[in-house]
Amino acid sequence: KGLQYSINQEQYLRVFLEDGEVPMDNNAAEQSIRGFCIGKKNWVMIDTISGAKASAIAYSIAETAKANNLKTYEYFKHLLTVIPEHLDDTDRSFMDKLLPWSDEFPSECRKSVK
Repeated sequence: KGLQYSINQEQYLRVFLEDGEVPMDNNAAEQSIRGFCIGKKNWVMIDTISGAKASAIAYSIAETAKANNLKTYEYFKHLLTVIPEHLDDTDRSFMDKLLPWSDEFPSECRKSVK
């Protein structure tokens, strides 16, 4: 069954041969979720769908911060300082400034480049 699956997926498995941007393996993806997999036994107290969704959002924000070379703690601190100031706003355009790749993002949240 495994061999037949590989044969059926051959065109997708060969994509890296045609596009140099596509990695040959998924090591980067596996490394990014390693901490999550190790920590999941610690999160057994998340026993509701809402809790799982909230955890997924927080984890996603943290991983996005890491992927964009931000200090995770400082990023969360910044978000939790700025967002409450806009809770009554109907215009959500302020959120563009909170994205990790925004030019208006505070420099104290960025890791120094060596």
